[in-house]
Amino acid sequence: MTATTGEAGLVEFKSHLGCTVVPGEAAYLVSHSGTTALRGPQAEILAPLLDGTRTPDGVARDAAASLTAAEVSDALRVLGDAGLLRYRTPAGRTPCDRATEAYWDLAGLDGARAVEETARASVRLVALPGVSSDTVREACRATGLRVTDSTREAALGLVLCDDYLAPGLSTVDAEHRAARRPWLLARLGGPEPWIGPFFRPDDGPCWSCLAARLRGHRQAEPTVRGAGHLCRPEAALSAGSALAVQTAVLEAVKWTAGYRGAEQDAVRTLDLLGLRVGTHPVSRRPQCAVCGDPQLVGARGWHPPRLRSTPRAEAGPSGGHRALTAERMLERYEHLADPVTGVVARPRRAPGAPDFAQVYVSGRNLAMAAAGSASGVRALSGGKGLTSAEARAGALGEAVERYSGTRHGDEPAVRDSLRGLGEAALHPNAVQLYHDRQFRDRAAWNAGRSPFAWVPERFDPSAPVDWTPLWSLATGTHRLLPSSMLYFSAPAGARGEPLADSNGNAAGSSFEDAALQGLLELVERDAVALWWYNRTRQPAVDLDAFAEPYLERLRHGYRRVSREIWALDLTSDLGLPVVAALSRRTDKPSQDIVFGFGAHFDPRIALRRALTEMGQLLPAVGDARRDGTGYRVEHPQALQWWRHETVTSQPYLLPAAEQEPRTPHLWDHTPTTDLRDAITTATALLTARGMDVLVLDQTRPDLGLPVAKVVVPGLRHFWARYAPGRLYDVPVALGRLAEPTPYARLNPVPLFV
Repeated sequence: MTATTGEAGLVEFKSHLGCTVVPGEAAYLVSHSGTTALRGPQAEILAPLLDGTRTPDGVARDAAASLTAAEVSDALRVLGDAGLLRYRTPAGRTPCDRATEAYWDLAGLDGARAVEETARASVRLVALPGVSSDTVREACRATGLRVTDSTREAALGLVLCDDYLAPGLSTVDAEHRAARRPWLLARLGGPEPWIGPFFRPDDGPCWSCLAARLRGHRQAEPTVRGAGHLCRPEAALSAGSALAVQTAVLEAVKWTAGYRGAEQDAVRTLDLLGLRVGTHPVSRRPQCAVCGDPQLVGARGWHPPRLRSTPRAEAGPSGGHRALTAERMLERYEHLADPVTGVVARPRRAPGAPDFAQVYVSGRNLAMAAAGSASGVRALSGGKGLTSAEARAGALGEAVERYSGTRHGDEPAVRDSLRGLGEAALHPNAVQLYHDRQFRDRAAWNAGRSPFAWVPERFDPSAPVDWTPLWSLATGTHRLLPSSMLYFSAPAGARGEPLADSNGNAAGSSFEDAALQGLLELVERDAVALWWYNRTRQPAVDLDAFAEPYLERLRHGYRRVSREIWALDLTSDLGLPVVAALSRRTDKPSQDIVFGFGAHFDPRIALRRALTEMGQLLPAVGDARRDGTGYRVEHPQALQWWRHETVTSQPYLLPAAEQEPRTPHLWDHTPTTDLRDAITTATALLTARGMDVLVLDQTRPDLGLPVAKVVVPGLRHFWARYAPGRLYDVPVALGRLAEPTPYARLNPVPLFV
C-alpha cells in the first residue's frame, strides 16, 4: 500500500514483522519467513515510529528533527510498495488478533482484511449418515468460524463422510452446484484421514471427476472370492482424530479468509503413523457427465484421426522413434500414476529383477483381467529399457494404455448385427484368425489351456452387438469391429461377444508415436507367429557385429546368473527387422528358457527392444531351484516350459547353423526423422500385400497421454490362432519351408506371454 502524508490511518509494520534497531547497523524486521534488514539513518529513525500509534503525518511530525516531510513520505512509499506496512483505523485490537493477522500476512494475504473476512463468513456443516459433526462444529466455533444450516448463506460447505464414494455425496455435490457454493470434502477417521479437495461449481473438477478415479482404484483392490471387497475394521486414536478435525477446520478457515493455492485442488492425506502429508491432485475430466461433455469421446471416434508431421526426439538407437525422451515423458505424465487420484499405480522396480535388467511394473494388467487372468507372467503392466527412466516410462505408458483401452461406457459405438451393418463391418475372425477346427473342437481345446490360447464361441452374424469405428490409414474410410474386441471389458465374454486383447495397443508421447508403436508390435508378433508355430530354424543375429556398448554389460550380467544369451532374425516378407532374443540357464538340467521380441525399422533398435523385453521374464525365473521350485508365477504352461523344455527338445530356438549370421548392414534401413513418414512407409508395405491398416484413437481427454489401437486384418497374433493365410503361406514363400505346415503339425506349445 502506498503511503501519503494525509490521514491514511495508523501506520505500522505488518503483524508478522517484529522490529529491532541496532544503532549504526540496521533496523531488522524479523518474521517466521526470514529477516529483512533496513539500513541507513532514515531507517533507524523511522522504524521505531511505525508501531501503529501514529498516522503518516504523526510519523512525519515525530521525525521532523531529522527528516523532512518529503523524506518520510518517500520512505513510507518504498516500505509500502515492498509490502511491509499496514494502515488501520484507530479501533482497538487484541493480542490474539495480532497473531492471527501475522498468520495471514505470512500466507500472502492482508492480515487485517483476512480477519474481517473470517469474522463475516460462515460455514455449513454436512455430516453424512454414520458420521458425527460435533467435534468439527466445536473446532469451528473455537476458531471463530460461524456455523450455519443454510447453503446459500454459507461461504463454504464442509462435508464429512466415512467414504469418498459414499452414495450421498452426489446429492451433496448437486446441492452446492445449484447454490453455486464451494465445498470441502473430508474423511476424518482412520489411520489416514483425507481432506480436500475444494469443489468449486464454476471452476475445476467436480466430485464426479474424483469419484471416477476412486472407483478405478476400488475395482483394482484385491477381493476375496465370493465375498466381494473386504471391509476394514476401525483403526484410530483420539489424538489422531483431533489432529484431522483441526486440519479440516484450518483448511476451511483459510478458504473463508481468501487464501487460494494449487494444493486446494488436491486430496491431502494425513499419514498419522509416519506423520507425512500426501498431496494428490484432482483433475477435471472434460468428458465428465456432470461438469463436462459426456459425448466427447464418442463423437471424436466418428472422425478420422489426423496424422501430423512429428519429428522424433533424437537420432540414433536411444531415441527409438519416440516424440519425447523417456525423461520428458515422465515429466509430462508421471502425475497420472498416483495411488489416490491417478489412473495407474506408480511404477516400481519389478520384484526379483536382477540388477543388470531395468524392469519396472505399474499395477494390474487390465487387459489380462478382462480376459479372466489376474495372475501369471503378464499379470502386471510393465516397462523395460536400458535405463531406469526408460523402464519407468514404459511401465507408465503400458498401464495408461490398458486403462485407456478399457471400456468406460462413453466410447463410439453403434448397435446392430454384422448382417445389418453391411460392408463397413468386419467379421471378428478376419482379425482373430481362429481356424474352423479350433471352433469345432473348442471344448477340448480350451480344457486346461491358458487364457492366451482360449477359443471363443463362433460369432453370430445376426446378433446385435456394439460396434466401434476404426479408420483406414490408406483410404481414410472407416470399418467397424465389435466394441468388445477393441475395449477391455470382462462382461463382454459372458454375452458371447469376442474379447479384446492388447495386440496393437500402444501409448506414446504423440498420437503418431502411439500408432507407430502399435503397428510395429503387430509386425513383430506376426513374424514371431510365423517362426514359432512353424518351428523354422532362423539365422543368428551377430551380437558382436552390432558393437553396442550395452551388449557387453548385459552379457556380463547374464553370465553372473549362469545364463547365456543369443538372438535370431525373424524378419518376415514385410522386410521390417524383427529380432528374437533368447537365454537359457547353464547350471542345471532345466534351462528356464526366456525370450523377448522386438521390431523396428532400425535393426539396432529391434535388437535392443528384444533384449530388454527378455529381461521382463527374468524376475519369474530368477529364484528357480534345481528341484523345480522357486518360480514367481503359477502359470501352468509357463512352468511346464521352464521346468521341462530345452534347446534340445525345441531346436528351433537355436540359430540355423547353415545360414550366415545377420549383421546390421544386411538389413536395408533408411533412417527417417519423422514419425508420420515412418507410419506411411509401414502402411505402404502392408497395403502392397493386400492388408489394410486400421487405427482407433483411444486417448482419454482427461489424461492427455496419446493411446492408439492398431488393427491389420490378416497379420497373425503370436497366440495360437491357426486360420489359413500367412501362417502357412509366408514361410513357404520365404523359402523357409518346402510346403505349408499341416494344421496338426503346428507347434503344440502355444506362446504363453
